[in-house]
Amino acid sequence: MTPALLPVVAAAVAAYGLDVEVLACDPELADTAAFCDHYGFALDDAANTIIVTSKKVEPPMRAVCVVLGTTRLDVNRVCRERLGVKRVSFADADTTVELSGMQIGGVTAPGIEGLPLWIDAAVLGRDRVVMGGGNRSSKIALDPRELLKLPGAEVVDGLANPVMDHPNPEGTG
Repeated sequence: MTPALLPVVAAAVAAYGLDVEVLACDPELADTAAFCDHYGFALDDAANTIIVTSKKVEPPMRAVCVVLGTTRLDVNRVCRERLGVKRVSFADADTTVELSGMQIGGVTAPGIEGLPLWIDAAVLGRDRVVMGGGNRSSKIALDPRELLKLPGAEVVDGLANPVMDHPNPEGTG
């Protein structure tokens, strides 16, 4: 039985002609480090999708960021500068679900519309990455250059920095 992507993710994959492999995932193993360990993927072949939001600015300024599992998103410098605001943070779980319609542990760039999409240049240096399927029971594997087909996609040098001391710097999936 083929695992099911969240419908909004499946629709985006079809609409933008993304070439993806859909993978099944035990929902208990959806977080990046657990998934990679159990299913045999290198953590630097995992791409986390993180929504960032401005603080104390109305309306809030937001962006979707894609970074490797071995990196930490540069919220305080790069994201802040790109959004043109003084303070930026990770969107909380409720805001992430509200903006994406996706479950934490399965958030992915395909299917999130209306926000800038920033892809760390290091992601494009990989031959293949695995990322969320919109839910905790599926993942997608793809050539990361496929992400450039998504509306608003932009490659950002230095969007994230390598982290060597933590198996999952972002704690997301």
